Amino acid sequence: MRITPPADHVALVTGANQGIGAAVARTLAARGTAVLCAYLRLNGPGPEDDSEDGSERYHDVRAVSGEAVAEEIRAAGGRAEAVEADLADPDAPAALFDAAEARLGPVDILVNNASGWVQDTFTPDPADRFGRPLRPVTAETFGRQFAVDARAPALLIAELARRHRARGARWGRIVGLTSGGALGFPGEVSYGAAKAAQTDYTLSAAAELAGLGITANVVHPPVTDTGWVTDEVREFVASSDTLFHVAEPAEVAETIAFLVSEEATLVTGNVITLR
Repeated sequence: MRITPPADHVALVTGANQGIGAAVARTLAARGTAVLCAYLRLNGPGPEDDSEDGSERYHDVRAVSGEAVAEEIRAAGGRAEAVEADLADPDAPAALFDAAEARLGPVDILVNNASGWVQDTFTPDPADRFGRPLRPVTAETFGRQFAVDARAPALLIAELARRHRARGARWGRIVGLTSGGALGFPGEVSYGAAKAAQTDYTLSAAAELAGLGITANVVHPPVTDTGWVTDEVREFVASSDTLFHVAEPAEVAETIAFLVSEEATLVTGNVITLR
């Protein structure tokens, strides 16, 4: 099916310096959407993350600037700007919308992709099955995870709705990303809980903002190689009865591109699980 690009629209994509966020920014820009690439450079692994399992590579990837993605888009003829912002700051959502409006125009597509990913647990285990370091649940792990994965998406959705309503707009798209399972997310308990909260915010937006022409959906990607997947992880996926693929970020981006397309007008209020 040919997907009609959302022409003359502006997307705000968080976590757009790497992984799924960068892939979404490139895909939307290639289809005619202007993109604000929001990102935060992390300074690499801390002492508790000193391992040889791929987490160091993952932290290295997360430390890059979003400006490289924006420059790539512009070089290909698209419109993009990059803004660094810490989504743990409650003032960041409004600042990002201000930047987008000043540089690109009013935002009508929001992709809540960024994560403050922390691996915490209720167990005393020092590492998960893949050798990645774990830490106990604390106020710090809860605060960091929920600030970025739950509160920031809620504030970004609220900012989109407020501005959308104020200018009388009648078309909009919201996509969130989630993870976890029916029994939570062992080994990443705060991450799973924060993603569950984001899912509820997004589904509430689908119900409350439908009258404004806004759709809102959540994508649950399969295991996706955003820099952390090792051979051991691939072997685990291959042997699983419920995990079917290790996806590339660009594959996940294609689903998100459909959800923000003209063809997806009737697709709202869903958690879409990719396998």
